[in-house]
Amino acid sequence: MSKKENIFVRSLNELKSTRCLALTALLIAINIALDLLGLTIKLPPNLRIGFGFLCNAAVGMLFGPAVGMMAGVCTDVLGYFAGNLTMGAYFPGYTLTAITAGLFWGLWLYPRKVAIWRALGAKVCVNLFCNIGLNTLWLTLTGGEAMGVLLAPRAVKNLLLLPVETVLLYFGMKLVLRLYHALPGTVEAARTAEKNTL
Repeated sequence: MSKKENIFVRSLNELKSTRCLALTALLIAINIALDLLGLTIKLPPNLRIGFGFLCNAAVGMLFGPAVGMMAGVCTDVLGYFAGNLTMGAYFPGYTLTAITAGLFWGLWLYPRKVAIWRALGAKVCVNLFCNIGLNTLWLTLTGGEAMGVLLAPRAVKNLLLLPVETVLLYFGMKLVLRLYHALPGTVEAARTAEKNTL
């Protein structure tokens, strides 16, 4: 009787694939570009939704938590050097947040499992632990404001954005999966080509 492979070992094995490295690098670059361009959806009252989290979620969904965590490090550090040098000194706490988010994306969505309850679970974990918890702590440490002052507005904001972000995540990951399966060299693309030739 064979034991099921650990999700982290399976994710680390994805790094042996050139496809994994290339797609992860592409998604990191798209995430940084989206952040630099400031592309967001504006919702009342003064809420904004960025699209960068979809790139991070796609890495976690396609290649697992280990690759998602590594992509989080790269996205945070490269994003800082690409455009945030004017914001002051580098603070590693935000890198820890990106690593934690990559872990959640991989745990909830890998191996390429997209369902509305998975999207909701992943987004709840990221919003609760990363956005409300860790980022509020880092803002307290770096900005000098009391955590109690920052916590309530950040919690309300993340709660209001949760339904919209969950829907974006669900349909975004469905699209990413469709594009991934259409890539040459995937098993799904081979099956489609075989059906078309018969």
